[in-house]
Amino acid sequence: MQFLSAFAVYFVIWWIVLFTVLPLGMRSQHEEGEVTLGTVESAPARFRGGRVVLLTTLISAIVYGAWYVASTYFGFSMATLPRIVPSFD
Repeated sequence: MQFLSAFAVYFVIWWIVLFTVLPLGMRSQHEEGEVTLGTVESAPARFRGGRVVLLTTLISAIVYGAWYVASTYFGFSMATLPRIVPSFD
């Protein structure tokens, strides 16, 4: 696999995992009881960007590694997945 293709797949996985990791452990200002003037109550009380990026990177590396092993060593590809949409040939 070309480096650019591998990076593109990892990038897509990383973004998908990012939006799954973002709400983990988030506490709103309403839950903390300290709402900052000019913000909504549902805003995060403390945003931990470093933790989110690190956790996203680790989970993405595991998912990418599983995909790489499945596609390289076991021969799984998009062609081996069941076809849901009928073909109109």
